[in-house]
Amino acid sequence: MGQSKKVPTRTCTGCREEKNKKDLIRIVRNKDGEVFVDITGKQNGRGAYICHNRACLEKAVKNRGLERTLKISKLQEDVVAQLMEQLGEEHE
Repeated sequence: MGQSKKVPTRTCTGCREEKNKKDLIRIVRNKDGEVFVDITGKQNGRGAYICHNRACLEKAVKNRGLERTLKISKLQEDVVAQLMEQLGEEHE
């Protein structure tokens, strides 16, 4: 009868596992070069995805995976801090 809708998947920049897009946090670099956490998942710009997991974030920062995916030279500390804060709130 009805067709099932295909669930979009994305790869985590930290663990490199493919997961449901809704289960990941999106980080965006817009056309002005600003990098920020995209809470809605719908902002325009180049996106990178990370699991809701502090270990994945630390791995992505350490291996510069976010910089590569977003095509930037250096990830700002405030973006990393914002991600860490968001991950900390989810596990409380």
